[in-house]
Amino acid sequence: MTGVQHPPPPGHRSPPSRKLLPAAGSGTPGRRPRRTGRAGSPARRPGSAARRPNYLAGLGSLVWLVVVALPLYVLVTATVQGRDAYFDRGPLSLPSEFTLDNYRRVLESDFFVYLGNTALVTLASAALAVALSVTVAYPVVRTRSRSSQRVFGLFLLGLAIPAQAVIIPVYLIITKLRLYDTLFGVILPTTAFTLPVCVLILVGALRDIDEELYESMALDGAGPVRILLQLVLPLSRAGISTVGVYASLQAWNGFLFPLILTQSEGNRVLTLGLYDYVGQFRVDVPALLAAVLLSIIPLFTVYLFARRQLINGLMGVGGR
Repeated sequence: MTGVQHPPPPGHRSPPSRKLLPAAGSGTPGRRPRRTGRAGSPARRPGSAARRPNYLAGLGSLVWLVVVALPLYVLVTATVQGRDAYFDRGPLSLPSEFTLDNYRRVLESDFFVYLGNTALVTLASAALAVALSVTVAYPVVRTRSRSSQRVFGLFLLGLAIPAQAVIIPVYLIITKLRLYDTLFGVILPTTAFTLPVCVLILVGALRDIDEELYESMALDGAGPVRILLQLVLPLSRAGISTVGVYASLQAWNGFLFPLILTQSEGNRVLTLGLYDYVGQFRVDVPALLAAVLLSIIPLFTVYLFARRQLINGLMGVGGR
């Protein structure tokens, strides 16, 4: 019959009763209340400090901005005004009359001859620096013999020798080789004095390559030349790019070797071509600054696209 409850059989256990949990946010007793801070806001975690504006850092950034922007302002504003107006109104004044005569005079002079010579010296010096530094850094990293370490130490010793201290021996060597007043006579010492830093950068880049990769290629029967071409060069592109950019910067801004080792106007570079605007009794400052501005545009463009490789390569100097 329905409605009649039969007693459970012997040994039967009833399932335990489940208690319903209170819903989230129901505010039932037994739940830990949320800690609140002042005016009901959530309390701060211990040890956390409120972020306050750093006025000292902002002031320092503003001062640095002025230090960097002021020379650029003087450089640009001086090139768009005449020489008389520049000396009458001062370098910090705004130009009263806008003119491009300074750029026209620079472009109508031998500027492109100087630009071509500088580009030739820069490209040749960078190519030689990359080729020689790779061939020096590779045996230094792979052989680990005393002779290779001595060669590496000899290159590091070159970091302590300034070019001004050996300019007379360099002049005598270039003269004996009959390379005086030639662009090749400028390329050789420029490359030589960039090699210590280039070798240091590439040694650090090559040491970052895993030793297992060298061993696996050696087990496959690859020789040193094949390992260099198929393993080292592809994996050290950042270091090679850094060496190329560094050597290009040094060659483009070179002044001492072109000044001492060249004489004719046909072999002048941009750093020497600026003397065309400096006379015995006067200096054409607006035209001189216009030539400076035009000469830094190619180098600035290269640095703008290669700055990441340059910084990444310099961060890896020294290896692991």
